[in-house]
Amino acid sequence: MAGSDTTPFLSQADDTDDGPVPGTPGLPGSTGTPKSGEPEIPDREGLQRITGLSAGRSALIVAVLCYINLLNYMDRFTVAGVLPDIEQFFGIGDSSSGLIQTVFISSYMVLAPVFGYLGDRYNRKYLMCGGIAFWSLVTLGSSFIPRERFWLLLLTRGLVGVGEASYSTIAPTLIADLFVADQRSRMLSVFYFAIPVGSGLGYIAGSKVKDVAGDWHWALRVTPGLGVLAVLLLFLVVREPPRGAVERHLDSPPLSPTSWWADLRALSRNPSFVLSSLGFTSVAFVTGSLALWAPAFLLRSRVVLGETPPCLPGDSCSSSDSLIFGLITCLTGVLGVGLGVEISRRLRRANPRADPLVCAAGLLGSAPFLFLSLACARGSIVATYIFIFIGETLLSMNWAIVADILLYVVIPTRRSTAEAFQIVLSHLLGDAGSPYLIGLISDRLRRSWPPSFLSEFRALQFSLMLCAFIGALGGAAFLGTAIFIEGDRRQAQLHIQGVLREAGPTDDRIVVPQRGRSTRVPVSSVLI
Repeated sequence: MAGSDTTPFLSQADDTDDGPVPGTPGLPGSTGTPKSGEPEIPDREGLQRITGLSAGRSALIVAVLCYINLLNYMDRFTVAGVLPDIEQFFGIGDSSSGLIQTVFISSYMVLAPVFGYLGDRYNRKYLMCGGIAFWSLVTLGSSFIPRERFWLLLLTRGLVGVGEASYSTIAPTLIADLFVADQRSRMLSVFYFAIPVGSGLGYIAGSKVKDVAGDWHWALRVTPGLGVLAVLLLFLVVREPPRGAVERHLDSPPLSPTSWWADLRALSRNPSFVLSSLGFTSVAFVTGSLALWAPAFLLRSRVVLGETPPCLPGDSCSSSDSLIFGLITCLTGVLGVGLGVEISRRLRRANPRADPLVCAAGLLGSAPFLFLSLACARGSIVATYIFIFIGETLLSMNWAIVADILLYVVIPTRRSTAEAFQIVLSHLLGDAGSPYLIGLISDRLRRSWPPSFLSEFRALQFSLMLCAFIGALGGAAFLGTAIFIEGDRRQAQLHIQGVLREAGPTDDRIVVPQRGRSTRVPVSSVLI
């Protein structure tokens, strides 16, 4: 019989290589839809009916989330802006100062999976409100720690990770449940603009508030006040949209959360998620290394060129390189995020693999420019800044696109978990250890050379060249993502629309389409 009811089309539910089931409405290549083959995208009225929120209210929610994301990164770098004053107040050295960031990142990594699990199962709005309120109180309390209690400062910075983890793992999933397709990409780009802007504002707020108040403690009291406003905005403005509703057909059943171990198994079998996370880890490695070591490298370059006197023991180092590099980071971040999203949006119309290919092009393109910025530093500081600008712009093209990839290759009920483990992987193998690794390589190289300002410059120069090679490896990971992206995206759509279900560990049944919908039957009934 030729009808769809008896067609022996078999699809294993857990096989990530399977394409869409023929006859599935709204999927590329489907035969059961009157459309031109593209997935049906709700218009503004359709989104409003599904989410219960107007277009203006949805945009306002994104604005609130963007404000809180900016506040998170502002708080993270406020401490860096007053770090010399903290060292002097507590009487600590560089190694103890480094622990402040290490403790924060470690806490952030540990707590991210916890909030990822909670964010997939409970009300995300209230989780974020509680996390940000707790983070604001802890940050405020850290400004009153006496000088003999440095360990307490470390403890409070670790607890600040609660706020970051509760927000970073959940906020992108809210945006995913409010918008689809190009609208989602644009809103994510707005959301991730807050990273470079917030980082730059953290340096500025820390140093300027300290100068105005005459006391570095007041710098730590700015973001808690803004955090109270963030909690009020979250509570009054943000509403919890239904998970995955904007991506389902009207007659599709809602998705139910699966066990945490089932989520982990599914994510580990999703090559697009794994490879794009590895590619993003290389981005974190490079940006973490540059954030800490680039100003010091530029200062050493000026010393070698004779443009700046060396920093002698007991003297303060006066250099504008930190400010210039911070401004470059802000500008290239905004430019790179916007450029990456716009290029990807235009290319996606002709090539469904555009997202990972743009990410790969950004990383592979940034690698030679970062290498040239290091190689030219001994000849021209202006050329170094130009190459850094180009390299960081290309590197920043990944931020919003990687988040978008995660949201459309992972089903809504495990997106917070996916965000959490991408955070853990990118920090654990990326910016949590890369600054220390660069410094370790530099110290080893210096020991083999006679002590001089030139050897200090060359040691850091050669160790930072590792970033260019790590960036190239990340580009290769995104090229691998491009191989699997279409199949993984379609399979996620099939799950969202109720056409495909996951089999349990002992389930020997398979999915067979029945009158436009899939049905699970025993293998024996099909074979016989």
